[in-house]
Amino acid sequence: MSPPHIAGVGMTKFGKVPERTGRDLFAEAGSTAIEDAGIDRDDIDALYVGNFMGELSENQGHMGPLMAKAIGLDVPATRVESACASGGMAVRQGVRDVRNGEADVVLVSGVERMHNMGTAGATGGLSVAADDLWEIRQGITFPGAYALMAQRYFAVHGGDKEDLAHVAVKNHANAANNPLAQYQSEISVEKVLEAPPVAMPMGLFDSSPITDGAAAALLVSEDYAEEHDLDAPVAITGTGQGTDNLALAERDSLVWTPATRDAGQEAYDDAGISTDDVDFLEVHDCFTIAEVLALEGLGFYEEGEGITAAREGETTADGDLPVNLSGGLKAKGHPVGATGVAQLTEMTKLFRGDHVNSDAVEDASVGLTHNAGGTVASAVVHVLEVAE
Repeated sequence: MSPPHIAGVGMTKFGKVPERTGRDLFAEAGSTAIEDAGIDRDDIDALYVGNFMGELSENQGHMGPLMAKAIGLDVPATRVESACASGGMAVRQGVRDVRNGEADVVLVSGVERMHNMGTAGATGGLSVAADDLWEIRQGITFPGAYALMAQRYFAVHGGDKEDLAHVAVKNHANAANNPLAQYQSEISVEKVLEAPPVAMPMGLFDSSPITDGAAAALLVSEDYAEEHDLDAPVAITGTGQGTDNLALAERDSLVWTPATRDAGQEAYDDAGISTDDVDFLEVHDCFTIAEVLALEGLGFYEEGEGITAAREGETTADGDLPVNLSGGLKAKGHPVGATGVAQLTEMTKLFRGDHVNSDAVEDASVGLTHNAGGTVASAVVHVLEVAE
């Protein structure tokens, strides 16, 4: 089984565009990916669309065929839902199709429209990714849930708000010159610490924003790429998925994410690599504490040691292990169904040299994307490598 190659990528600018529909956003991202690949639309065999809350935000389910026709495709089309990991799961399905020989060309994508719901509506919509019986009915929203995780982390391992502030500062710095990022401005540690509280110990700049946007990537088989003389230097060599209890109260720990560990280990084994081989990462930093938990769950830091990674400069653009060079969810934005695919598109550009931050990884050969759902009840990890 040869790994699928990424022949083209596309992404809308992430941000606030409540007047645009989901199908409009998807059509832009999908068309860009097809144009970037330079292939005929008739060659596409299948479409996967990651979307979390279309029924709530647009009164729209059944998005597979809707999006296929929005872009002029007549192929099997499937919507994939796994909360904020929907996009990454859509990628995983496309990888499997190409690997198994079921398709030579698959368009994987994700889309979410959120701003038209307003802050309260979007917050409520996102909350359905939690456990209704034990969390939603008790008034828990995701800022509150991740605040509980951060509080417990500090109690068990140490660390403080300033450590988390450095995560936000790093990711805003990475997004500052990214033309597709929602927030293109640098911030200081002082600004993070002085920001209004959202759910203690986290403030406004510890939280990813409400975002509208879409992303897409064209996955092709190695044979197809060779036959059509495509310039597709990046391959997806590993994929993994993990699951945990939905409710925090039913977990063994609030500061360890088994879904991330399992997804990461499966992806490493699949690609035949270890953490030592990874040059840079795009991880799911919906809140600053989430980046810390991701780095530990993926095995790059021991439990309790990831909290100082940003403060020590280890995960900055010029550090030993750059994390979220796109700006991450924190600053690039987080249109939840699109996030996992956006990680893929940004990393592909970083590898190809056409991303604003490509200089930070000009000698890199292995990257990793990590996309999580809810409070990491689901996780999906992909290993990307420059093909020899």
